[in-house]
This record gives sequence, structure tokens and C-alpha cells, in this order.
Amino acid sequence: MMHKVCKPECAVTHTEAIRKAQERKVDSARRTALKSRADHAREAQTAMNAWVRFRDRLDGCISCDKGPDWQGQWHASHFISVGACQTTRFDPANLHKACSICNNHLSGNIRAYRPRLIAKIGQVEVDRLEGWHEPKKFSIEELKAIKAHYVAALKKLKEQLK
Repeated sequence: MMHKVCKPECAVTHTEAIRKAQERKVDSARRTALKSRADHAREAQTAMNAWVRFRDRLDGCISCDKGPDWQGQWHASHFISVGACQTTRFDPANLHKACSICNNHLSGNIRAYRPRLIAKIGQVEVDRLEGWHEPKKFSIEELKAIKAHYVAALKKLKEQLK
């Protein structure tokens, strides 16, 4: 496709810009093709964590008395750890906003987490989370779908506030 340009130098600059854009597109496709299942799981988890922190933005820490105005770092904390049960990794009832101190330094502060979780989602849901789950290994396609779902859900939540 030919474009009109004002002078030869502009033609060179324009052609170079098009070439670089095409290279970036190819490089991006290569990087995507090289992603492992673990890379996709990490991306899906990051998207879900952002959604959880926004969903719970008006709540304090699920495990301690820090209120929503606490100025530290907020995390999305799993009640049932990913290592204990992959199946509940992306279950929204299993993730809640927690302060970095409880989540990182106190391993979720589960002793305080549980009663607050019962108050938040109910005993039946906590029992479901703590119950037996069929082992699950998410496929790359499932992980891509989870990521897309939580990116869209976060966008929708933010738009509802406008």
C-alpha cells in the first residue's frame, strides 16, 4: 500500500516504522507461542487477583483488623492454598483481600481467616471449599479463558462505578 509523504526522509521514516511494527507483532506471537502452562497459570492468577482486590476494595483484611484505609500492600489471599488444592485455585469464594503481612508473613493467618470467611460467605461455602475436590489440571486454553474472564470482569466492575 502506497502512502503519500512530504519528502524522501519521511518515506524512509514511515517505512522503518511499519517494519518495526511488523517485527513487534512477530516477536509477540513468538513469545506467546513459547509460553508454558505455568506462564499462562501465572497470568490467569494475576488477572484474578486484580479482580479480587477490586471486588473487595471496601473490605479490610480478611485475616486481621486492618481496615480498607490501611496504606500497605494488599494481596488476594487463598483460603485453601494452591499447593493444597489446584481445583479451588480460581474459585472466587476461595480468594479474598488480605494485607501483605497476613498473607506473606503469617501464611494467610488462616486461624483468623476462617471465622471471618464464615461470616462473609457462610458455613456452607466454607465447608464446600474445605471438602473433597476432584483433582484438576487446567489446560492452556482453560487458563487463557480464565484470564480473559477476569480481565473482562474487572473492566465491567470499574465501568459500573463510572
